[in-house]
Amino acid sequence: MAVYSMTGYASVERSIPRQGTSGEGDGAGEEARLSLEIRSVNSRFLDIAFRLPDDWRAHEASLREMITTRLKRGKVEVRGAAEHADGAATLPGARALQRLTHAQDQVRAWFPQAAPLSVAEVLRLADGGARTPVDAGDAVRAMLLSALDDLKASRAREGARLAAMLSERIEQLRALVTEAAPLVPQLVEQQRQRFLARWREAMQAAEGQVAPEAAQDRALTEATAFAIRIDVAEELTRLSSHLDEITRLLGKGGEVGKRLDFLIQELHREANTLGSKSAALELTKIGVDMKVLIEQMREQVQNIE
Repeated sequence: MAVYSMTGYASVERSIPRQGTSGEGDGAGEEARLSLEIRSVNSRFLDIAFRLPDDWRAHEASLREMITTRLKRGKVEVRGAAEHADGAATLPGARALQRLTHAQDQVRAWFPQAAPLSVAEVLRLADGGARTPVDAGDAVRAMLLSALDDLKASRAREGARLAAMLSERIEQLRALVTEAAPLVPQLVEQQRQRFLARWREAMQAAEGQVAPEAAQDRALTEATAFAIRIDVAEELTRLSSHLDEITRLLGKGGEVGKRLDFLIQELHREANTLGSKSAALELTKIGVDMKVLIEQMREQVQNIE
């Protein structure tokens, strides 16, 4: 199964017969050009917003249900439009204009200060510029299905790019884990030698006033405590485990975004701990490089469904 991004875009256009709603048969046999576009960006949940003509409002519930069965996360915006095939507004019929004129005269007889109707208001009230096409609901639903297919394909392509980027960062992190693993024993041994050197210096300065065995035990105890403080073997093991799980989820695909987000947080936690335990410049640099890579992964995981 593919890994899907929450970012995508698709648009569909279709021409269908339309008829007037004025009862005069105006515009019968003409065509309406319908357009629908759907775009999505990342979001924690599925958030759907519609920007549709008034004629399509009755279909929002069915359109929303279609989207929720296909998408699980993302901020989704659906825009629709309908216009005459030649791009010009269809004027209202004579009867519709007469009705509006009569209604306006009656209103202004009671309210002389009322503003006269504008051209835009006449077109809207007469429904001349956006007549309802025949079977508009079926046409819009069919267009949405086609747009959703294109959107899923777009999100799959973007998801594949994100998965490839994450896989590349995973390999870089594995290389850093491999590089860090032998540093700790080396650091422990170096510190042990320093403590023993200090022990010898103390013995020479004490001139026999301190028991050699006690001083050596103290030095070795301090070396052991130091080794425990800087031991990052557990952190490196957990880092490798989290990387394995991320790789598995990317191979599995589907709705893995929230799980990946959690694992990225865990990676960041382990990298922080590794940095705080660092006792050498090399290990500090590795910790910083890890956090840079993990932050790059976090930014991209935010876009995965």
